[in-house]
Amino acid sequence: MEVKCRKWFWVVLTALALVSVASLLAAAEKEVSKEKVAVVNGSVITRMDFDREMAGARRQLSGRGKSVRGPHLTEIKKQALENLIDRELLYQESQKQGIKVDDSVINEQMAALKKRFPSEAELEKSLAKMKLSEAAMRSQLKQERAIQQLIDKEFGKTVSVADKEVKAYYDKYPSFFKKPEQVRARHILIKVDPKADPKEKAKAHKKIENIQQKLQKGEDFEALAKEFSQCPSAANGGDLGSFGRGQMVKPFEAAAFGLKPGEVSDIVETRFGYHLIKVMDKKPATTIPYKDIKDRLKQYLKQEKIQKEVRLYAEKLKEKAKVERFLTEEQ
Repeated sequence: MEVKCRKWFWVVLTALALVSVASLLAAAEKEVSKEKVAVVNGSVITRMDFDREMAGARRQLSGRGKSVRGPHLTEIKKQALENLIDRELLYQESQKQGIKVDDSVINEQMAALKKRFPSEAELEKSLAKMKLSEAAMRSQLKQERAIQQLIDKEFGKTVSVADKEVKAYYDKYPSFFKKPEQVRARHILIKVDPKADPKEKAKAHKKIENIQQKLQKGEDFEALAKEFSQCPSAANGGDLGSFGRGQMVKPFEAAAFGLKPGEVSDIVETRFGYHLIKVMDKKPATTIPYKDIKDRLKQYLKQEKIQKEVRLYAEKLKEKAKVERFLTEEQ
């Protein structure tokens, strides 16, 4: 069953825009590519750095349903380069101010990154594909942490958000805080390809009819799902968890939202095959109360303010720096 991911505004990256999390996992050693796209006070930004920054931009934009092709591509490339330059300037400033990063902090971050891989071998395989060494990754983590410490030092205590600002934002954008109607359901699936011949479809339909008859005789839905369903959810008795509108294919969604808790659907056909659906629970659309979202919203608004301040700060550093750009529109 395909699920379209739905994003809430407050599920945001806590890392600042100028501190790219993607770069932590894709920081290649400078020696791999000598081609430079910029030089910042003598420090080279390579073509490989730029390509990875663009890859991150593409992922973010595609996640929002936007493309990096066409007339906007030049502007996106320009912004990607400026982001790299800004980060280099921020790091250089952190070093001027004597900011040091404790090795124990980097050790913790490395341990957290390693936990994302099922084994050391898988980690090493992934690093090899990106032409990374563990030393290079540690170095990049240290650089990013130094930048964050600089930002915390300069803006952590000076930037604040008043409670009235938080409430005003909550009142101005009520749609951001709405939770849509949710359904929790189980299903039994008998697979059949939409392009299958009539005999195959008839055979699959007969299977689901037999299961339906068992249900009508009072047999347990969960047990039948475990025995007959051809969906991975069969292991959990067909439990699909909770979902909102737009997350399931249309025929399945229409049937599920049309049922009351405890009811079982008639046979439903989708491109995956034939389904029987049982709704276990339904929750109406609600609005997240202000008291429940206030703290997270306050942090979100503070991060927005800090991002603006950091951009201005970086521009001031740029005015005093020697920055050479070598990226052309054709690149």
